[in-house]
Amino acid sequence: MNKFMRDLNIPDDTIGQLRLEALRLDDNNTTEIKSIIPKFDARALPMDSLSMIEWADNIAQSDFSVPENFRKCVEYLVNRNIDPKCYPFYWTPKTGFSNRIIIPFLYKGVVVGWTARTVGDAKPKYLSEQQPGYVFNLDSQHDEREFVIVSEGPFDALSIDGCALLGAEIKDSQNWLLKQLGKELILVPDKDHEGPRTVEQAIEYGWSVSMPEWPAGIKDINDAVVQLGKLATLWLIVSAKESNALKIRLRSKTWFKDIT
Repeated sequence: MNKFMRDLNIPDDTIGQLRLEALRLDDNNTTEIKSIIPKFDARALPMDSLSMIEWADNIAQSDFSVPENFRKCVEYLVNRNIDPKCYPFYWTPKTGFSNRIIIPFLYKGVVVGWTARTVGDAKPKYLSEQQPGYVFNLDSQHDEREFVIVSEGPFDALSIDGCALLGAEIKDSQNWLLKQLGKELILVPDKDHEGPRTVEQAIEYGWSVSMPEWPAGIKDINDAVVQLGKLATLWLIVSAKESNALKIRLRSKTWFKDIT
């Protein structure tokens, strides 16, 4: 029925409202309703976490030298062409976290989770406290924007002021949250083996998809920003966006042909 209504060019927000109303009319679907409209509880950050700005100020006001791991975290952001002041990144000297950048998950200004990305070779690459259905950087999508660029990872999202799924799967609840923005949604998949599945989900949800002609070696948005700059990356993404399902699938075959 979703596909049929999209074929009739019924707006996606109308489809979403009809779907929710249908679920409300069926008493047996109360669980599904809750899964589509997520609610997030406040969560604490790792122990002794302070924002990087606070750590920098404290270090500047003391006689202590800059902790080596703190310096590496700042350098990691700079090397990925991300301003350490563009988002409230956190850091803690606690064992297991001192070599990680802590990225708070904010929803309506409240911390509802976090992920801690290692800047070295430690495994796993990410340690996370994540609630189901969360969309990263949703709070930063302002009313004057015409579209929202959606990526898989948080650094990709921060590179172009977009949102991130925090994975390669689009959940129903994530689709619902993003559709409430009332803007065109443009998925930019990672150029990896999971990308085609994400593209198919975007088509099913009625999103646009962009698979730009990246230079060799670029696999995601952040790679593009590092090599090309933010404005050039945004221009390539918007220029390559497509909403026609057939054209998206044809482009996908070419874009992912070298992925094993």
